Amino acid sequence: MPYRKSTVIITRKLPELVEDRMRLLFNARFNSDDKAMDAAALKRAVGEADVLVPTVTDRIDADVLSAAGPNLKLIANFGNGVDNIDVKAAYARGITVTNTPGVLTEDMADFTMALIVAVSRRFLDGSRALASGQFTGWSPSWMLGQRISGKRLGIIGLGRIGYAVARRAKAFGMQIHYHNRRPAAGRIEQELEATYWDSLDRMLGRMDVVSIHCPHTPATFHLLSGRRLKLLQPHAIVVNTARGEILDEDALAELLEQGKLGGAGLDVFEHEPEVSPRLVKLVEQGRAVLLPHMGSATLESRIEMGEKVIINVKTFADGHRPPDRVLPAAE
Repeated sequence: MPYRKSTVIITRKLPELVEDRMRLLFNARFNSDDKAMDAAALKRAVGEADVLVPTVTDRIDADVLSAAGPNLKLIANFGNGVDNIDVKAAYARGITVTNTPGVLTEDMADFTMALIVAVSRRFLDGSRALASGQFTGWSPSWMLGQRISGKRLGIIGLGRIGYAVARRAKAFGMQIHYHNRRPAAGRIEQELEATYWDSLDRMLGRMDVVSIHCPHTPATFHLLSGRRLKLLQPHAIVVNTARGEILDEDALAELLEQGKLGGAGLDVFEHEPEVSPRLVKLVEQGRAVLLPHMGSATLESRIEMGEKVIINVKTFADGHRPPDRVLPAAE
């Protein structure tokens, strides 16, 4: 009996090297126009595929999964976070879910540190001033920002990325503080000279910079609520490169508008791709730096993510357990 290649439907355009490899290994079907699929298109895809390869822009919820055909046995997410997939509903249908952990760590940490520096030192303001002809020469009192050496950095979620950010921040001379569900290993705390806070509220009131690195789950929705944002000092900076839903954007915008926070650096938003007009206006006023969800956007990371997807699909197709299987969260 001839070998049948698995039908793999990929929802977005991937790097050429990854797509070429997939063509060789699978009966691969690509989204050539690279536009996010709507629910109807996703339902058609899960009805026809043996394997679906979605991305963060695809909402694979219980309704979409209700259209799954009998051959769909694997959802190989092109990304680390799986909050775009109803893992529990997939599991109930006998569909395995995988992700691509560990690939984005260094790129995201570099990006986060750059965003902290950019907000603190007013890079965007300076670039805009120069481009508009406002720069007439050096001045001792113009375009003053905040030094980051010696400042307290509060990390929410000391996982892979949070740890990598902490290592970089320590090299910049920052003091490392963090909030987790549980303390990190002693060797990590010693390496970072880090202080653990079991109370997020208590930590927030003492930080100069707060950086979010926890996953988005029902428990972390608006973890940085309006009440908690009000605990921050007036000069404090908030940076979010994790998921937009973790931060109450309206409350953040209000505090920035009132001058009750020092600034914000955001790469993710609650209602992507829509961005709050209030936040956009704050960019124009020099109170925020907004970027278009580009923290992991390096060619190297995208290729490595694709390679992990291929390994997961090939391993599963060969009858083995894929290395990056994701199980439903314990209730």
